[in-house]
Amino acid sequence: MAKGSKSGAGKSLVRATLAIHEPPVGSGTTPGGLIKTFNFDFNPTQLQLTRTSQWKSTPAAAVRDGTVPEFMGPEPRRMTVEVFLDSSAEPSSDAVLKNVESLLKCCEVTAKSIAAMQPSPPWVVFQWGSFSTARFTSYVNSVDVTYSLFGTTGVPIRATCQVSLHEIPGTTENQNPTSGALTAQRVHRVVAGDSLHSLAWREYGNASAWRAIAESNGIDDPSRLPTGTELVLPAAEEVRL
Repeated sequence: MAKGSKSGAGKSLVRATLAIHEPPVGSGTTPGGLIKTFNFDFNPTQLQLTRTSQWKSTPAAAVRDGTVPEFMGPEPRRMTVEVFLDSSAEPSSDAVLKNVESLLKCCEVTAKSIAAMQPSPPWVVFQWGSFSTARFTSYVNSVDVTYSLFGTTGVPIRATCQVSLHEIPGTTENQNPTSGALTAQRVHRVVAGDSLHSLAWREYGNASAWRAIAESNGIDDPSRLPTGTELVLPAAEEVRL
C-alpha cells in the first residue's frame, strides 16, 4: 500500500491533523482547551465514513405484508481512519512509540475532567484541509495498532493504527451552514505579509484573539509564520475575546 511522502512534492500537500481537546465542562458540545495537535506524517490512503438512520417496525398479526416502518432519527457519524507511522530512517528514534501512546491516551480519562467531576476521555476533531464531510467533533472509540518493524533495541519504528471515531452531535445553532461542520472552523494558508495579529483582526475583529489561533495550531513563537503553513482558525464562538 503506497504511503505519502515527507519530501519533494509532499511538502506542498495539506497534511491531515487530529486536534485532541479536553472535554467540555458542563453540558456544552464545544470541545475544551487543546491538549495536542496530532500531525499526520503521511496522509491517510483511505477513510471509511458511515452514516445510518434508525427505523422501527412493529409486527401486527392482522397485517400480511408487514407494517410500515417508522423513522426514529439519524445515528451519529462514524469514521475509521488509518494512521501510518514510520521512523525507519532513524532506527534509534522513539517517535513511533510516542505517537502511538498519544493515540491510545485518547481512550483514557483526562486529569482535568476528573478534577471537574465530569470524567471523560478527550474530544477530538479530525481535519484534512477543505474535506468538510470528514470534519466533526468526536470521541475515539478504539485504536487498533499493528507494529510491523522494530529497531535493534526492540523499540517499534513502524506501525499502522486504525482509529475509530464516533461523532458527538452538536446543537444546530453552532453548525456551519456551508460545510456542515459542528463549528465554523476553517483553514487558512499563510501568505506573505500574514501575521497572527492580522489574521485575528480579519477573522474576529480583535487582534488580541491571536492567542486562540496560536493555541489551536500549537504555535509557540508567533513571530515565526512560514508562508504556505496551513492554520486552523477556530470558530468565533470558541474564541474568548
